[in-house]
Amino acid sequence: MLMRTDPFRELDRLAQQFLSTTGTWSRPTPMPLDAYRTGDEYVICFDLPGVEPEAIDIDVERNMLTVKAERRPRREGEGVKWELSERPLGVFSRQVMLSDTLDPEGITADYDAGVLTLKIPVAEKAKPRKIEISQSGGRRQIQA
Repeated sequence: MLMRTDPFRELDRLAQQFLSTTGTWSRPTPMPLDAYRTGDEYVICFDLPGVEPEAIDIDVERNMLTVKAERRPRREGEGVKWELSERPLGVFSRQVMLSDTLDPEGITADYDAGVLTLKIPVAEKAKPRKIEISQSGGRRQIQA
């Protein structure tokens, strides 16, 4: 029930991943995600290893879910000489268009072991329901 709006976004994400390792607020690096449905909710998991929870911003406007995070360089003591630094730093962002069958008001977020997990409930209007119809000789239920 998640909708993609830009067919070239994945291509842009891959190109940016190979060409740049540092995201900025004007050109953030996309973050990988998994999305699946379980029961009456959708779950979206974002990989954000090394990001402090207070550096994560989750926003919903209309049906557009936006997750932004910033991984800052570690502050080490004086006299530290870096030999190698391969982990990407900077700003990461991802937008996901939520369908009308999801309830953005009920989103919950959990952050554990570098994974941000969002749970989005299915809207009541999208859940299966029984509709009664009248029929001569009694009532009958039909699954909608």
